[in-house]
Amino acid sequence: MFNLFFSHNVSLKFIAGVLVFGATCLNMSAQANSEQAVKNLTLEQAVSLAQNNDPWLQSNQYRQQAVEAQSISANTYADPMISISAANLPVDSFDFSQEAMTQLKVGVTQALPRGDSLDLAQKKLQQLSQEFPLQRQDRKAKVKATVTQLWLDIYLTEQTIDLIERDRQLFEQLAETVSLNYSSALGQTRQQDVIRSQVELTRLDDRLTKLHQELATKKSMLKEWLISDSHLAFAYNHFSLPAGMPMLSLDHEQVISLESSNDKQTLIQHLQQHPQVLAFEQKVKASETNIDLAKQKYKTQWSVNASYGHRDDDPMGNSRSDFFSVGVSFDLPIFTSNRQDQEVTASVKEREAMKADKWLLLRSLLSATINYHGQLNELNKRRALYKDSLLEEMNQQSEATLNAYTNDSGDFTEVMRSRIDELNTKIEALSVEINYLKTVAQLNYLLTQAKQ
Repeated sequence: MFNLFFSHNVSLKFIAGVLVFGATCLNMSAQANSEQAVKNLTLEQAVSLAQNNDPWLQSNQYRQQAVEAQSISANTYADPMISISAANLPVDSFDFSQEAMTQLKVGVTQALPRGDSLDLAQKKLQQLSQEFPLQRQDRKAKVKATVTQLWLDIYLTEQTIDLIERDRQLFEQLAETVSLNYSSALGQTRQQDVIRSQVELTRLDDRLTKLHQELATKKSMLKEWLISDSHLAFAYNHFSLPAGMPMLSLDHEQVISLESSNDKQTLIQHLQQHPQVLAFEQKVKASETNIDLAKQKYKTQWSVNASYGHRDDDPMGNSRSDFFSVGVSFDLPIFTSNRQDQEVTASVKEREAMKADKWLLLRSLLSATINYHGQLNELNKRRALYKDSLLEEMNQQSEATLNAYTNDSGDFTEVMRSRIDELNTKIEALSVEINYLKTVAQLNYLLTQAKQ
């Protein structure tokens, strides 16, 4: 009886221990799975994370603060110069009271700026500092366009993999049917049909392998933008994209209608408000101020000096008066042909170069906008072609060849070719949709307007 009770008790303890251990393992497994869970990353989340974790924006802000601090420093007088000397000291005895002109002299000199050079130097730096907020706006728009491109590339790859995997089941069914028909000698099935079906399955597997490789590469490229700058950790270490097609609308669509020259002029005026163009405009303004700053060197620079000289009593004990001196000094900019004139000329040339660079940038933006707008129109036509006719026609062709083969009036090679053509057409239609959205993203960047 005791043995039975002991065995029963031990069995209960053992079972309880197994249950506790199993529950612990399940909890640990669930926790690990939750940590490695695949997150759903929408396009809006990807763009927001990339913009919020972009260290370039913080770096640019620090540079703006540095230039603003320099502008305060630039409008400040130079530090005064202090001089201390023993004047007219006799060298035969070095006696401070021997000669009447011997004195201990303390002086101060203050240099004054040329004309308005300090105000202009501050103005130039302030104009340059106003460039940085525009650079940050341009950077955010660029990040949005870049991340959108990467996200859409990943979406295209994932959806292509999904299309191939779904159609692969149809190819497997065809391969099984052909193999059964050949083994049972039904219909006109030949050995080459069986081999062809296996070859096509293998080629699909190869396409899937390449696509998975591309997917891993593109995800790594997108992850670079999702790193948190504070912890150097991925915000989304494991992620997949939603199955639904993202919605992207074209901003400022009314300004890219290029049917007349007036519309083109409207587009040019619109592009002149692009953050990148306005940032260049600040450089042009700073270069114009630099010309005025160079012209200040034609003006005289003044310096004010004052000194106090202490004299010792004479050898007879009589006191001597101390000396106080005050004066001004100034330069004479009369040899200006090789210095001041050339500095002004250099500043003017630099301004003209900045203007030319600005118009080069504006021309580049205009050309890119016209190019992408033309691509968008063509892609829109292709979208309609695939949606309205081509996809349906390819499906009908595929079904017709399969029916013909089933009724022993068709060739299996045509069945496989039509199925592959239908699959490729689906992938091409998806690619056209993604290229359309990528073009919209590029146009939205080009049509970005600076926020005042």
